Amino acid sequence: MIVREGFRKMLELEADIEIVGEAQDGRKAVAMIKKLKPAVVLMDIAMPRLNGLEATRQVLKEAPATKVLILSAHSDDAYVKNAMESGAAGFLLKHTSAHEVCRAIREVAQGKTFFSPSIARHLEHQKTFDRAGMVKKKQTELTSREMEVLQLIAEGKANKETAAELGIGMKTVEKHREHLMQKLDIHDTASLTRYAISAGVIESSVQLTIV
Repeated sequence: MIVREGFRKMLELEADIEIVGEAQDGRKAVAMIKKLKPAVVLMDIAMPRLNGLEATRQVLKEAPATKVLILSAHSDDAYVKNAMESGAAGFLLKHTSAHEVCRAIREVAQGKTFFSPSIARHLEHQKTFDRAGMVKKKQTELTSREMEVLQLIAEGKANKETAAELGIGMKTVEKHREHLMQKLDIHDTASLTRYAISAGVIESSVQLTIV
């Protein structure tokens, strides 16, 4: 809440930026964005019910013209990579200056990409290694539904709660859980939770601002 309020107050000072909505969790965010179709979305990577990465994928299916800027407290490679693969137009760290946030919003609204300076430098450095022929490890691909189930497991939801949240049967949840463990070669809930954190599916803070 504090992060969201801080960004809102900061952005309200900008004459050319209008805040059209805010949401407290990923599912509400998706529904709101589908309805309002804002030019730019400032999306926290960590939200209850549906994380920012999966919310971004779902939003862009319904509102492909909307540009999404991902917000995170972490700059790990996996976080940035997953954000870009979800279709985000940029990635901002939560300690990014007000000037940089406003600049990012304006640039992605014009069809450009934008990264916090430290991330941009790291990506350029990484490209140099890639061009030098370093082998990149292939990441296990999860379906949209598997990502949703993974998040709810990591949030401590039981199969019954997960089934109710997603509107599917218990047996379906159990099958998704089995597929997750097989794909990731992980066989206990604690390890699934650690994987979810390392992949940016969940993190400690839960905030979202839509602009």
